[in-house]
Amino acid sequence: MESAYLDHAATTPMLPEAIEAMVAQLDQAGNASSLHTAGRRTRRVVEESRESIADALGARPSEVVFTSGGTEADNLAVKGLYWARRAKGANRILISAVEHHAVLDPAYWLGDHQDAVVEPLDVDEFGRVHPRTLRAAVERDPDSVALVSVMWANNEVGTVQGVRVLAAIARDHGIPFHTDAVQAIGQLPVVFADSGVDALTLSGHKVGGPMGVGALLLARGVDPVPVLHGGGQERDVRSGTLDAPSLAGFAAAVRIAVSRRAETSARLAGLRDDLIRGVRQAVPDVTLNGDPVDRLPGNAHFSFPGCEGDALLMLLDAKGVECSTGSACSAGVAQPSHVLLAMGAGAVRARGSLRFSLGHTSTEADVDRVVAVIGTVVERARRAGLS
Repeated sequence: MESAYLDHAATTPMLPEAIEAMVAQLDQAGNASSLHTAGRRTRRVVEESRESIADALGARPSEVVFTSGGTEADNLAVKGLYWARRAKGANRILISAVEHHAVLDPAYWLGDHQDAVVEPLDVDEFGRVHPRTLRAAVERDPDSVALVSVMWANNEVGTVQGVRVLAAIARDHGIPFHTDAVQAIGQLPVVFADSGVDALTLSGHKVGGPMGVGALLLARGVDPVPVLHGGGQERDVRSGTLDAPSLAGFAAAVRIAVSRRAETSARLAGLRDDLIRGVRQAVPDVTLNGDPVDRLPGNAHFSFPGCEGDALLMLLDAKGVECSTGSACSAGVAQPSHVLLAMGAGAVRARGSLRFSLGHTSTEADVDRVVAVIGTVVERARRAGLS
């Protein structure tokens, strides 16, 4: 039985173009920092990848800093910008309460070890940060704010934030603004130059590229303190030998995903709406989480009353449906989602939730598989919870 894969927010299959670009570089020798012929050839691959990603996302090539993935890029932004601003006396970090742990954890680590004052920004029942919330937090003492970080689109419930408006508030006070756009690239229009943000995180394996590679877009004049020190690669911000094959695959994936965004998003939104409609018909008391309108086209996140998410996950897996109980980084941890708790959901509702996320390989048959089995699976999960 072929499974219906609906966990694209965790990782999506590599695009054929990305595989081809990556494979073409795997048998090539050369360190991009070396001056001989092989090194220069590898450097050309790196710089062409940088230019391709910059072009796709409306950035300058010099603004693309390569990393090992989204987590490193988030850490570089949060820690690096904090340290740079801390030297000038700022120590407050303003982050939305629904951020990925790759932003939350470094921020709270700075609070525990580096004298940072971390202030989570409240969200509404849909997971949105309202401009007035950020404005009030900033205006309490603008000079003390080291940075603001609000994700472009939530990885669990799919809510899309008003990043441009929020970034403008920070910019009015000269405060650097970072956004984790890992889930947004390829599904939403993302143009770095027009966004008003100072730092933006993206990741290869979320857009059809390889795992283990990502980037932090850094606006000109924004210079975080490095987290990694060594050879001084990536404009002295991120040292380390560059993985040219992965960068080639990464760049191909970004280019293809962005070029097909409008078509892909429209198709995924149609599948998502069919999925939501079908699940609601099969389980009338289900709750759809996240913004009902401003949400990722490939995201459908539900709470099922009387069920445990882990039980639903395993029962669905046995039926050939692969999904998630939330962020893949916290899979297996028996605690309610911090995102749903921040949105005002109780712990019971939060624990009984599932995320279905669609991507470039998703089909109507995948949706039909979920709709066909979800009613029976929920009934079994409820009976198990009563026993």
